Amino acid sequence: MKTVKTKKEKREHSTAKLWTGGVLAALVAAIVMFAVMLWLEKSILTQYEKGEIYVAAKVIPKGQLVTKENLQDFLEIKQLDKSCIPQTAISNEEQVQNLTAVFDIEEGVLLTGGMFKTEEEIIKDMKEPVVAGFKAEDLYQVAGGTLRTGDRIHIYRADEEDKTVLVWSDVFVHQVFDGAGNIIESGDAFTAAQRINVYLDKSNVEEFYSQLSAGTLRVVKICE
Repeated sequence: MKTVKTKKEKREHSTAKLWTGGVLAALVAAIVMFAVMLWLEKSILTQYEKGEIYVAAKVIPKGQLVTKENLQDFLEIKQLDKSCIPQTAISNEEQVQNLTAVFDIEEGVLLTGGMFKTEEEIIKDMKEPVVAGFKAEDLYQVAGGTLRTGDRIHIYRADEEDKTVLVWSDVFVHQVFDGAGNIIESGDAFTAAQRINVYLDKSNVEEFYSQLSAGTLRVVKICE
């Protein structure tokens, strides 16, 4: 004999189905929300993932050669959000050893490859690069002894009529020394440079020393 449900029973059954469906829907929504929150958390953590970069521990003067021996004096490692670190950032010691600062780098600046040059980049346009040295007193003018490693100079020749002619342009100063032969650091703003080494092409050396002996050479420092 078939049981006939009363209206009350039908209503209760319908309510139970709706409640169960609602619970299941809420459960599914909660799972979806939890998954979304996990994804967002992972995305945010990835966005703020830390990376290492070298910064200037103090002012790195223009022309300063960074070596294994002095690296700890000029550089220190910092951790930053990876999103703040440029692709050309210097993040290990090997990247910066034996490089020369192109300009004065202020303390705390994030270091990148473009702030330094290798010796190969400096002499790349020379056929046979050599280092030629001279004493400041051999030249009529040498920028008042202010030349420092990394400076660039123009060298002029004075003719018999005392007219100056540009002979060599954009010459790189390799090293400078005081009167006792001690090397002058790039950040030294007081010691007068009396001995100077520059990069020249080998083919120019003979003329350079010939003009130097005649006392006809003049030096002009390039201001950058």
